[in-house]
Amino acid sequence: MEQWDSLCPGGLRFCWDERAHKPGTDSFLLGSFPPLRPGLRVCDLGSGTGLLGLLLLQRQRELQITGVEIQPHAAVLSDMAAAENALGDRLRTLRGDLRQIRELLPAGSFDLCVSNPPYFSDGSGATAPIPSRRTARSETDCTLSDLCRAAAYLLRWGSAFCLVHRPERLCDLLCALRENGLEPKRLRMVESRPEAAPSLLLLEARRGGKPGLAIGPPLCLTDASGMPSAEYAAAYFRTPEQKENTP
Repeated sequence: MEQWDSLCPGGLRFCWDERAHKPGTDSFLLGSFPPLRPGLRVCDLGSGTGLLGLLLLQRQRELQITGVEIQPHAAVLSDMAAAENALGDRLRTLRGDLRQIRELLPAGSFDLCVSNPPYFSDGSGATAPIPSRRTARSETDCTLSDLCRAAAYLLRWGSAFCLVHRPERLCDLLCALRENGLEPKRLRMVESRPEAAPSLLLLEARRGGKPGLAIGPPLCLTDASGMPSAEYAAAYFRTPEQKENTP
């Protein structure tokens, strides 16, 4: 069943349902990670229901975002969200397989690529019973190499690819990026609480970038008192007053 929610009070509205990948903290954290400026051309690879594009547009309205999504139902929900928010001129979704990206979009046509990709290699992790969830969760339709190859093709020289992933796939991710001419430049691990083992990572790579990886301080979701951290609150567009009232 389709469900609607708002990114913040008075903010953009997004749509999702049980058949598509549910909105999660990983998308919100990734939405707050890339540096943005007006006029950027952004491609969301594996865009699902369009949530990540809406998160970026909530931060910077003057973007042009193109999503590429293989699941027709998710793409329909993305189109519905674009219409609901009067963003038809700024958020569009192409139905297609990013493994055939050359048939969908021209080379070097984007300033930024983003992705919240499947986390598990095919055959590892629990198998989702619903096909749409399985596609979102496991690399059945798109491997890390497929994803990085598509991003490298789409990006102009020197532009960035930002994505969220699991720490246990870091070596696979770094190898796939470099193999496709994308140099890892900025990394942050995400911890549920201070000094906990990382549960996610945020990474920025650049097409044709020089070697040199900057590792930032961990992004903690809660502070020492157990309350949501300032960065977590900012990712969810929460004011300090809203943060204090968060259960």
